[in-house]
Formats: sequence, C-alpha cells, structure tokens
Amino acid sequence: MQKITEELITWYQDNKRDLPWRHTKNPYYIWISEIMLQQTRVEAVKEYYTRFIKQLPTLKDLAEVNEDKLLKLWEGLGYYSRVRNMQKTAKKLIESGKDNLPNTKDELLSLPGIGEYTAGAILSIAFDIPTIAIDGNVYRVIGRVYEIEDSISKSSTYKVYSKILEKLLPKENASDFTQSFMDVGSLICTPKNPKCESCPLNKKCGSYKKNTQENYPVKEKKKEQKIEEHIVYLYTYKDKYAIQKRKETGLLASLYEFPNTLESFSLTDIENDLMDKNISYKSVLEIGEAKHVFSHKIWYMRGYLIELEKPLEGFIWATKKELQNKYSIPSAFSYFYEYILK
Repeated sequence: MQKITEELITWYQDNKRDLPWRHTKNPYYIWISEIMLQQTRVEAVKEYYTRFIKQLPTLKDLAEVNEDKLLKLWEGLGYYSRVRNMQKTAKKLIESGKDNLPNTKDELLSLPGIGEYTAGAILSIAFDIPTIAIDGNVYRVIGRVYEIEDSISKSSTYKVYSKILEKLLPKENASDFTQSFMDVGSLICTPKNPKCESCPLNKKCGSYKKNTQENYPVKEKKKEQKIEEHIVYLYTYKDKYAIQKRKETGLLASLYEFPNTLESFSLTDIENDLMDKNISYKSVLEIGEAKHVFSHKIWYMRGYLIELEKPLEGFIWATKKELQNKYSIPSAFSYFYEYILK
C-alpha cells in the first residue's frame, strides 16, 4: 500500500495539470473550485472559476452579493442549489466572525452544502491535513486496482473504500495525494477506454491484469428517467424578450426562464391558441427542437419565436444585453437563449 501511495504522488508531481486553483492555498478558492468541479469538466470550470473569484474575491463578497448576480455568475454550471448553499455558508461564517473556511472536519461538515468529500478535499488541499476525500475518481481508481465488488450505489460501500484510502493516506503530501486521484482519474483511469499502459498503478491493478477495467467501480442500474415534452415560447416585442422567474423551490428554483408549457403543439395549434386568447401577433416561427437531461427526467422542447403587436402583461421584458448580463437563464434553455443572441 505504501508503494501505491508513493507511485501516485510521484506521478502527480511529474505530470500534474496547471490549473488556476492550484496556484493558491486559500481555502475559500479551493472550496469554490471543488464545488464547481462536481459533475463539470475541468476545462469548462477554468473560465467560471476565474470570473467568480474576480467578482467575489473574498468570503465576505460572497456573503453580501445579490442573489441574481450570484446566479448569473453560476449560469451554465447547473445544480444551482450548490451556489445557494455556498452563500449560506459564507453568511454563516461571516456572522460568526470568520473571514475564511475553518480547518477542522467537524466545523466544515456543519456548514451548508459541505459533505464528506468536500470537507476532505478542503482539509487536504488547502491545509495539507491528511484527510480522505472520496469522489468518482477515487471510486474508479481504487475500485479497479482492488477489484472491489461492492456497489458504490450503496452507502455501506463508502466504508469499504474509506478503510483502503485511510491505509494509503500519507502523513505528508496530503494535498498531492488527494489531487493525484483527480488527475489519474481524469487523464488515465477514465470511465471508458482507460490508458492503462500509462498508469503508475498498472503493475498493481487487478482489473488491468484481467482486462476487466470497465466492470469497475460496480454500480447498480439507474432508474429510467421521466420524459416530458415542452413548448417554449420566445415572445418578442421591440427587441425585448419575455422571461419569467421560476418558483423559489423545486427544479431550477428562482432562475429565469422563457415561458413554456408541458404540452406538444404544432405551429397551427400555437396560432389558434393565440387567436383564442386574443393575443395580437405579427408572426409565428418554429425555431427548432432541443433536449435537456436532468438526473431524474428528460425534457424534449420545441420552440416558437412569436413577434407580438404589443407586450403581454405578467412577464419581464429583457433586452439581449440584459439576458447576457443580468438574468440567469439555466442551461436547459441554452438552445433558445443562443438563438436569441445570434
């Protein structure tokens, strides 16, 4: 086990990626990067991270920023509850007299949105305190090396991986150890077609010897996602577009969206509906279809650009510039958002 630890750290020190959050030990910045990296590609995070810390360079800035501006900074990363929890944490810490994140696991776990992995990552990377941090990369690397048959879908399996990782955990270089899994998992031990010949652990990897890499980590089959069909209405009047704010709870809470209905209409249906509601319009144009996959459902959307004779009440009417700089439109509507910008 000591040899595996040495191999990982040596490989990381020789091959680590040059990433903006690796140029700091500021716990606040490390925390931001870790939350952003959850279920988002590293390349995509770079730009978001740089913009975020430029706009909100301190914990106090995050605590005090207007929610609309905060959500706009997060636009496109998805899972907006994460950034809301970040602000809750910032407010809680500032109110208690702190200007950065604490360096104990118990304190970190008491904060909104910080779980076992994030706490471990902050402690090991920012403070260099030996702490395990188990994410998808760790499950994949360790699962393949040790051929662990327990399904990671079960909470009990976390203990199986924890015991192994605690034995591998070095007394020094905790930061490099934690980050070595990130780079090995992203660059070499990938979910599909892993580059095993380049892996520092290939001589010790049970699944590599048996060519069973893609069997690990073991997962239970996902439940089928619910499918919904939506019509998206791009109402426009004098170079402004109608948007509305979603409810404060539930899917995409408090974000702005284009008006939409859980239905499937043709262009003729849309025109008839407008006439039935006495809505005066100049033209209706079908602008294409889009698909967005959530964790538990899939949206199939068809959009219509509707130029109105006069604005409808009950909506916010925003210019292109305001859509770009002020209102946070979730990525579910990115096809229609980009259509407007073009």
